[in-house]
Amino acid sequence: MEEKNKMENIYAALLLHKAGKEINVENLKSVVAAAGVDADEGQIKSLVASLKGVDIDAELASASLVSSTPASASAPAEKKEEAKPKEEKKEAAAEGLSALFG
Repeated sequence: MEEKNKMENIYAALLLHKAGKEINVENLKSVVAAAGVDADEGQIKSLVASLKGVDIDAELASASLVSSTPASASAPAEKKEEAKPKEEKKEAAAEGLSALFG
């Protein structure tokens, strides 16, 4: 139940941010109470303290970029990058061997 309240507090903070309202203890308690949830003041105070100095818009944008990149799209790129160094190592090794026996 405690984890559920944490998420509801985060949703309330996001709602306040979207509405352009200050994210503080009283506003969060009001939003959570309006949703019919018991407000845990300790969790709310902790959330407010952890959000001090955080650029929520920037965090949401970076989270969107990470979540919008499909995992399958990044996997082939990683495989290609791994394949190139191996090929280069083989070529360098072949050049070295040819110099020895050349």
